[in-house]
Amino acid sequence: MTLSMAAPAVSRLAETAGALAAAPDEWVARVRLSPEGRWYERLHRDEDHEIWLISWLPGQATGLHDHGGSRGAFAVALGDLEERDLASTRRLTTGQTRSFGPEYVHEVRNVSNAPAVSVHVYSPPLSVMNRYDLNESGLVRLAVEEAGQW
Repeated sequence: MTLSMAAPAVSRLAETAGALAAAPDEWVARVRLSPEGRWYERLHRDEDHEIWLISWLPGQATGLHDHGGSRGAFAVALGDLEERDLASTRRLTTGQTRSFGPEYVHEVRNVSNAPAVSVHVYSPPLSVMNRYDLNESGLVRLAVEEAGQW
């Protein structure tokens, strides 16, 4: 699935994630489950955006992170996931999509008893992600990860 535009709006990113999530014939054979951590594979990358497929076993989570200035969206393709941002927590089920702007900090996790799969779209393609902790003083950056680290 491709997207052709200079700076796609988050609504277009969400449409792309949702359409691919709803087309399991395009990705289900690629999915792997890993007890060591979330499994992920980049499905597409060009100068405008990239698309990732991620599988989640129960208990697997991202930790609090941002997307280094990229806009993004993700869709739950199979199962249930929970998303927590700095203001709220929400449960997302198969077919639901979330989108976000460049300054968004969140955590995604599988709190269910079954595997889950999600499709993620970022624009521009990820070059850096910041990892955070949230304590009584507020948001604390723990690490910066560059694209070659994932």
